[in-house]
Amino acid sequence: MTPELDRRELAPLDDSPGPEGSPPVPGRPNLRWAFAIVVLATFTVWITWRAKTIELEGRWNQASSPLIGKLAPDFSLESLDGRKISLADYRGKTLAVTFWASWCAPCRMELPVLSQLYQQTHNSGSSFEILAISIDTTRDAAQSAARSLNLPFPVLLDPESHASATYQVEAIPMLFVVNRAGKVILSHTGFQPGMDFILAQQFDIKNYTPLGGK
Repeated sequence: MTPELDRRELAPLDDSPGPEGSPPVPGRPNLRWAFAIVVLATFTVWITWRAKTIELEGRWNQASSPLIGKLAPDFSLESLDGRKISLADYRGKTLAVTFWASWCAPCRMELPVLSQLYQQTHNSGSSFEILAISIDTTRDAAQSAARSLNLPFPVLLDPESHASATYQVEAIPMLFVVNRAGKVILSHTGFQPGMDFILAQQFDIKNYTPLGGK
């Protein structure tokens, strides 16, 4: 959009002769035309984003969990920073809960996408949270992976897979979205490019655009 605006600003002046052979009269950019182009470009971006969101949401629903529409099972797990964290701690917020492991290649593709969304949009007053539940059998493996990926959200430990069994996780990464009332409203297994658009919509983040335009 910026190059188009620049070209309009640098558009050649109207060098046509003035009345009765007078010297050429400098022209002025057509502001209404410029405004129309900006509006059209904005609308096109919005339509593209909305279409992509609807398409991806449909794909997610195709892989829905039996938990969809039900209250999300509670859990109480230790985090890497030593806290005990339960699902109930976040009642009233929208949650994305993802199950992952250090040895899982698709997880290492998903987590950076979640990290970018989180770093770009989350603050202390946010009405959403992301929880990453590691099913690694050792704390060191989870901690090493979380450090190398620079994960900004809480990382929880489920070494005996109690939580993952409760959520009927059969493959990872598996991500659930839990609404403010505590019900599971979306789920997806595997890494899905563009998942950040779906989560931005569920988190009620307006006009989300990933840094770098990806």
